[in-house]
Amino acid sequence: MTDQHLSKPDIRQANDCPPLPIGASMLDRMVYWLGLGLGSGLPRRAPGTWGTVGGLIVGVPLMSLGFVPFLILTILSCLVGVWICGRTSELMQVHDDPHIVWDEWAGMWITLLPLSYILSYVFPTSENTLSIMMLPMFWGWLPTAFILFRVFDILKPPPIGWADKKVAGGLGVMLDDIIAGIMAAVIWLIIYIIVMMFMSF
Repeated sequence: MTDQHLSKPDIRQANDCPPLPIGASMLDRMVYWLGLGLGSGLPRRAPGTWGTVGGLIVGVPLMSLGFVPFLILTILSCLVGVWICGRTSELMQVHDDPHIVWDEWAGMWITLLPLSYILSYVFPTSENTLSIMMLPMFWGWLPTAFILFRVFDILKPPPIGWADKKVAGGLGVMLDDIIAGIMAAVIWLIIYIIVMMFMSF
């Protein structure tokens, strides 16, 4: 891979998604589409935002499985994501192309972990969890999580920016979004606690 392929495209401009190489194996085709977030990262503009939307859409029904299953799936998405993002970058011959959004999926799911925990243990029965997920309050907390993750992922405050610039390979693609997801989850939980305390007065 040449030096010019190591630089990330300018995400402020519209960029075409690098095509899958001709003759790619079935495994590489599957990895490529997972890397693209099943197509949610294909838009030429703001693929990271669209990819995060895709991760949110997939994450919501997964949350209904309960906190522990959702936590396990989130951890697996991070671990497997290192390989998925690394291999997709190799197929595209571009390091951390913005159309690779599996990392956004994983980061969004990390951000949703506090909400998943609350649904599972504040409202412990599965029937209650599903009914709570239909309430307007629940759908109000989802965009809060989405916005917080996108803010951290776009602005990249320390140590997110360090991970984005200094860590190479699939781990480098994943790590900044993992940290962004953790930071967004912490801020989300703080906001939630403050709002719940205010509503209890």
